[in-house]
Amino acid sequence: MSLPDRRCALLPALALVVLTAACGGGSEDADATAADTIPVAASDDSCDVEATELAAGTHEFEVTNGGSKVTEFYVYAEGDRVMAEVENIAPGLSRPLLVELPAGQYEAACKPGMIGDGIRSPLTVTGESTQLSEDESLARAAQDYQRYVQSQTTALTEQTTAFVEAVKAGDIERAKALFPVARTYWERIEPVAEIFGDLDPRIDGREGDQAEGEDFTGYHRIEKALWETGDVSDMGPYADQLLTDVEEIVALANETTLDPLQLANGAKALLDEVATGKITGEEDRYSHTDLWDFAANLEGSQAAVQALRPYLEEADPDLVAEIDERFASTEAELEKHRSGDGWLLHDQLSQEQLKALSDSVTALTESVSQVAAVVADR
Repeated sequence: MSLPDRRCALLPALALVVLTAACGGGSEDADATAADTIPVAASDDSCDVEATELAAGTHEFEVTNGGSKVTEFYVYAEGDRVMAEVENIAPGLSRPLLVELPAGQYEAACKPGMIGDGIRSPLTVTGESTQLSEDESLARAAQDYQRYVQSQTTALTEQTTAFVEAVKAGDIERAKALFPVARTYWERIEPVAEIFGDLDPRIDGREGDQAEGEDFTGYHRIEKALWETGDVSDMGPYADQLLTDVEEIVALANETTLDPLQLANGAKALLDEVATGKITGEEDRYSHTDLWDFAANLEGSQAAVQALRPYLEEADPDLVAEIDERFASTEAELEKHRSGDGWLLHDQLSQEQLKALSDSVTALTESVSQVAAVVADR
């Protein structure tokens, strides 16, 4: 079944959307209107979400960027916990986002330029619905993935501690060697790490991603000092804060079970990370250790898909076979750039080699992007 076919199959499962009156002077009561998607018109200074009240259940937002800046769209729960997100929506493009929302108060937000708190509007979800996690196979997938996250967080803490100690000791070469290793464990668990408010940008924000008045912190702040100046004498406070933030996110991640759609969306988001950061060299722009991150994102995405595998094999075995083939192809393409226990640096690859990696990831992403629709159409 093609992706459009899957979306068509999904439509009857989507809940009724309660649309509020758009114009002043009309009835104060909301009109109940059947809608299969919720249009979101994003621009550089606005974020118009067509619905402000929804019935509990699974919904699809269709985000169209009419502005001049790349934007993101988020659905936040209390405490800025990310329920779902779609990033890197270029001007003139639209991207869908499937999300399961229990009854409660939420905020929808667009982030033009992909920085700051975003342009927000309230979103109220009422009523009850059968949750995807009530499916035994999907519930088991979420639990299996949580165990995978927990298997990575111990090493993340240990390697980040060693990295911080080397930075504070002024041991430049050891810190450089540990930088991509510590980040491997971070990059594998980003689907869960990214849901906790501002912890993710504090830990992993790139220079220029900060809103006005925000400090540039985390792994990449120290990376810049290590590779650009070779002087980490003033990095102690940044190193200490990095370890504190990592320990906090590890504790939260170990206690968190993603819902099935978060898991499916996370598998794709990791591949989007590869396409928008690792292939371009933007992520590790000072160290050029992007292929370590590439490999880790690939492994994390595969772990998410594997957790969902029992359900997917029953729901869409052809898609599973396609995804397996494309993971194998991307892994083989990446393996060409192996160097010892690690990888070649990004600036050692030719444009032709980078294009081959990019093409492979693009094909894989197209397949993995179909998983969320299959999960929602249980």
